[in-house]
Amino acid sequence: MDPYLQAAIEEAELGVAEGGIPIGSVIVHQGRIIGRGHNRRVQKGSTVLHGEMDALENAGRLPARVYRECTLYTTLSPCPMCSGAILLYGIPRVVIGENRSFMGEEALLRSRGVELTVVDDPRCRQLMVEFMAARPELWNEDIGE
Repeated sequence: MDPYLQAAIEEAELGVAEGGIPIGSVIVHQGRIIGRGHNRRVQKGSTVLHGEMDALENAGRLPARVYRECTLYTTLSPCPMCSGAILLYGIPRVVIGENRSFMGEEALLRSRGVELTVVDDPRCRQLMVEFMAARPELWNEDIGE
């Protein structure tokens, strides 16, 4: 398995172990993880700490040129907010663990030149299927249904 996707999965597993939503992300620059995070809406009482946003936050303040050389790995297809951040910072590549549980703004990202790779990873799917069955109210709160 891709070690960066594995790191994102480990973040997702950490999130669910903390009582949160199992979505994880890492940002990779020149072969090194510079930011990692997981959905911490529940843990922090936050409206914006999705996995991708948490990874960006944890990467810290960096020059725009760094983001333009990064690949973002995420266990689930990015929502509109996270897709906006990807576009804002010019991240050119996104590796998505799975998009069956939720299809984010992949068409928008592609239309703006972002290279997407959908892995359809069984562990990513399992994390979401189990979570959505166990905590549908939390999933619906997060996704706005």
